[in-house]
Formats: sequence, structure tokens, C-alpha cells
Amino acid sequence: MYKRILVPIDGSSTSDRALYEAIKLIDAQPAQIQLVHVVEDLQFLDAEGYVDYAELRELTRKIGERALSRAEEIVRQADITVETTLLDANGERIAQVIDAAAARWSADLIVIGTHGRSGFSHLLFGSVAEGVVRGASVPVLLVRSE
Repeated sequence: MYKRILVPIDGSSTSDRALYEAIKLIDAQPAQIQLVHVVEDLQFLDAEGYVDYAELRELTRKIGERALSRAEEIVRQADITVETTLLDANGERIAQVIDAAAARWSADLIVIGTHGRSGFSHLLFGSVAEGVVRGASVPVLLVRSE
């Protein structure tokens, strides 16, 4: 079965569902889960200089760290080996960053939540999960939101 499962975490209930599915897939040790959170690039039009981008970036990193920490505790309670990684997008698409992390870590599977947006909402927000599926170098399991 799968021994190295990568789970992208964004702090949402949908990513929690993906995490619980990943835990269910592990039926024998040794197995590992790697949790990743990608910090998006913050690009806003702010000609007046009202936004402190360094402070905003630090806040988004802390939110990612909290999401990873919470998910890490869930995996540890399931008695599964876990690693966490906070990644910066650095101008790349989040899906590409996730796939590169899976390749570097030699993941057998990516388990990712999908919010199931459609229509204008999908057009506006896009879909990280869809991007992962389209470009992944390893199998991907999509877990829908409730």
C-alpha cells in the first residue's frame, strides 16, 4: 500500500477531511505523512503604501504554521510518523510547488481536498486541486468538501 503520503494543508475543513482520508489509507507501518502548507505570494495594488507587506507575509506564515501544527497533532495521535513543511510559492503556482514537494520527498500519493467550486467562483479562485491533478508526477486522491 502507500508508504509516503503528502497532504497539502490550508487550515480548512476540506483539508482536514483529506488528512483523515490519508490516515485511513495507512494500514501498516512503517508509513509516513508529510504535511505541506504553501504560503502564497501577496500581490496587491497599493500605490499609496498603506499595506505593510512584510507584516502581512509574516501573518500568513504564522497562519500556515498553526494549520500545520494542528494537523501534525492529528497525525501523531494516529501514531503515524509525520513531517511538516512550510513552503513559499516564490512566484510559482501552488499546484507546481506541491508537486515539486511530492517529487523531492518521493511521495507515493498526494491526498488533497477540493472545495468543489464551479462556475464564476471556480473562474475567480481557480482550483489548486485541479492544478495538482493535471500536473502531478504521482497519483492523486481528491477528497471533496462536505
